[in-house]
Amino acid sequence: MSIVVNTVEARIKDITITDDLITAYLYDGRVISVPLVWSWRLSEATLEERVNYEIIGDGHGIHWQDIDEDISAEGMLYGIPAVKS
Repeated sequence: MSIVVNTVEARIKDITITDDLITAYLYDGRVISVPLVWSWRLSEATLEERVNYEIIGDGHGIHWQDIDEDISAEGMLYGIPAVKS
């Protein structure tokens, strides 16, 4: 038995943020959603702060300047929430 594994790089094309979810739309057509509470900074941020983001690293992550938060596509795929310091 053989298993074929094709590694497809996860790159974010766009995102949406609701009161409950961060949803990333990837270039390859996949859609990833994680609970907003996985990012304590985003869950505590205002709507204005949440929508002020930049997709960085050729789509490998998202940065929110106002709250100094970064989330990677890989972190979303593997379910790695932000740890509150």
